[in-house]
Amino acid sequence: MLTFKDLGIEQIINACGTVTRLGGSPLRPEALQAYQQASLQAVALEELQTAVSNQLANWTGAEAGIITSGAAAALTLGAAAILAGNDPAKMDCLPHTENIAHEFIISRDHRSGYDHACRASGARLIEVGLNEVVSGAGVRRTEAWEYEAAIHGNTAGILYVYSSESAPTLEEVVAVGHQHSIPVLVDAAGELPPPSNLKKLIASGADLIAFSGGKAIGGPQATGLLLGRKELIASALLQMLDMDDHPQLWKPSLLDKNELRGMPRHGIGRGFKVSKESIMALMAALECFLQEDNSQRMATYAGMLSDIKNQLEKASVSSHLVWLNPETIPKLHIPTEDAFEVCENLRNHTPRVFAGHSLLNQGILTINAIALREHQVDPLSQALIHCIESE
Repeated sequence: MLTFKDLGIEQIINACGTVTRLGGSPLRPEALQAYQQASLQAVALEELQTAVSNQLANWTGAEAGIITSGAAAALTLGAAAILAGNDPAKMDCLPHTENIAHEFIISRDHRSGYDHACRASGARLIEVGLNEVVSGAGVRRTEAWEYEAAIHGNTAGILYVYSSESAPTLEEVVAVGHQHSIPVLVDAAGELPPPSNLKKLIASGADLIAFSGGKAIGGPQATGLLLGRKELIASALLQMLDMDDHPQLWKPSLLDKNELRGMPRHGIGRGFKVSKESIMALMAALECFLQEDNSQRMATYAGMLSDIKNQLEKASVSSHLVWLNPETIPKLHIPTEDAFEVCENLRNHTPRVFAGHSLLNQGILTINAIALREHQVDPLSQALIHCIESE
């Protein structure tokens, strides 16, 4: 069997977290078992996604849901569903949207490279609000009335990037959208844990919500969840499926055939296909995620970070544990004089270590334990000590 070593690829210690560029989270054993079992059987993908939709609805309170090939794919499919609805002609024209409503309103301080996933559908983002806090020019952030003021005949939807610090609140934005019959698509890719966010965001009334499946859930890295209103989920699914069948034989599952003017062709999401194995692996991982004691899991990570902190202290290297909520992921912050140099040296160390780099400009290395294993704690600690003392 071909291995990383055979390919000349050196394994790393991932102290950065569940980031895609480092392979995401470790796959849960239950997910791997589900993947292997599913690989031995054949099923109709549309029927499988429909059955999964029913289970996701039961677990989360959403009307429906599907498994996607990642949170970014979920955003593209969600935007495409809002743009096209159940009209096969509109599905067929995407990403060309000159003749249909195609603008999505977004707060200026919600913009990031990830919103390219929404724009890939043909959506055009219309910014509202001012980024006064970041620019140091004031204390106000985008307000709900600014979303409402931007709505006009070419508005198709609202894109909202969720975090515990997002402003205005999701509920305020949903209220504005629904008052004007404008769907709200939520990017919540990295907002698990806590598991309660699944139901919490559904309860906000948002029309579509995208989550990653390869982060805290522990499913395959190239999986995601799209949850929300059934008619929009149905449109997203139709634009992802292999549609090469005879119209006379085709039987759509999430909506009635009479609701469509005809059978759609391959949609904009055809390249986002997700395998039966990945679907079942994520469902197995999600079941575990919902059933486990999340606070205990986070405490385990905090314990690993405490062990690292103790080893650093013995070498006179200061650090502090940041863990404000027992339901969320703890992190270890390590101040250094030249954080960029230390970070680079860690990547060149043996074993190679990739630390969190979001605070390097502030002179802080970040250690996230969610992708670590117990046997990596000691070599990680020694690598940190060596590279910090050598700066």
